[in-house]
Amino acid sequence: MWQALRMRVLVLGAYGLLGLPIAQALVARGHEVVGLGRSLSLGKRLAPGLEWIGADIATLTKPEQWSAALEGVEAVVNAAGALQSGAKDRLEALHADAIAALVNACAARGVKRFVQISAPGAAHDATTPFMRTKARGDDAVRASVLEWIVFKPGLVIGPYAYGGTALLRTLAAFPLVQPLVLAEQRMQTVALGDVTDAVVRAVEGEASARRDYDLVEEEPHKLREIVMRWRAHLGFSPARMTLSFPLWFGLPVAWLADLGGWLGWRSPLRTTALRVLEGNVLGDPAPWRDVTDAPLASLDQALAATPSSVQERVFARAQLVLPILLVVAAAFWIVSGVVGLMERERAAALLAGAVAPEEAGAAVVFWSLVDLAIGVGLLVRRASVLANIAAICVCLAYAAGASLLAPALWSDPLGPLVKIAPVICLSLALLALMQQR
Repeated sequence: MWQALRMRVLVLGAYGLLGLPIAQALVARGHEVVGLGRSLSLGKRLAPGLEWIGADIATLTKPEQWSAALEGVEAVVNAAGALQSGAKDRLEALHADAIAALVNACAARGVKRFVQISAPGAAHDATTPFMRTKARGDDAVRASVLEWIVFKPGLVIGPYAYGGTALLRTLAAFPLVQPLVLAEQRMQTVALGDVTDAVVRAVEGEASARRDYDLVEEEPHKLREIVMRWRAHLGFSPARMTLSFPLWFGLPVAWLADLGGWLGWRSPLRTTALRVLEGNVLGDPAPWRDVTDAPLASLDQALAATPSSVQERVFARAQLVLPILLVVAAAFWIVSGVVGLMERERAAALLAGAVAPEEAGAAVVFWSLVDLAIGVGLLVRRASVLANIAAICVCLAYAAGASLLAPALWSDPLGPLVKIAPVICLSLALLALMQQR
């Protein structure tokens, strides 16, 4: 690839699955990159060498709101996106309204090039809001006077366990059996390195502008085949049995994941993922092959370039148990709080002789409400870390208080105080597993 003149490039979503390696590839080519993401602190931690702007793209729906971010910028790469609306995401604003405002601002400020990352199947009559809003954003880019390119990557295979790649790892990690929904649906993959290479080529003007390009391998695969290859690649034992289920069987799980989305959790297994898979994930590799004079990496080649180590296997298995651990922990604290309120007289009797009856009753009500707050907080993504820390502190407070006021509980046959240790360990495990990037 020839070396272009140094450019100042704004990358939207610059710490995401695609945005981070794109930004790193542009820096490696000598360009000055400005990263834009919702969390300024997270961006600085993940890519400290970039200049960062912290902003929620969905709130930047007027051209003038983009002026500061476009200062001195010559090219823009939009690698931002969300699978489904939820507590953190509003698809219409993120994919369509903000992008329309941005391209107008780019035209007004003389920005030269615009690279839009879309998806195969993005269309106004698509079955999912994700694809429909992506299509509206694509149309805004195509209608601009900029030198634009719209890329539509297939299922991205890369070293970062996020989004679709996290879902594939998790599916492949099931012990003994391999459950699959829509196992016969077809898709084409693309290596993450091929996506970053394509974006760099587009930014540097090496590809024909004002065109759409599908970034996909030559041949499609069934979902069953892709997951089985991931399983083998990660080093897991072959499944003794494959359980193939129709769409309706997987929808209840996806609905629960959708509910989690409104609580701030970004599970890749939501109804949008199933609906997209239902329609297959296919594209035409020929136009981009004409640019590079070579096909993109196949699934096997992409996997060969992806790490396969104990870290990958631990992550995959951890993602299987994380939702279970979270729900169990939340249920434990909520039930504890409810039972404490319902049986407050019996609970207060445990403190008989140590404190006055009125104080004992008030203490039971207070700590029951604390238990309820912790349980609910665990379910809300924004509060989950604080709730786990509070759970550990409350457990330690219970142990210390009981040791002073009711030491006989340590020898209780049911072991109510002894069980504090595994509850603390559960909170520590959740804190370790709840990393989003």
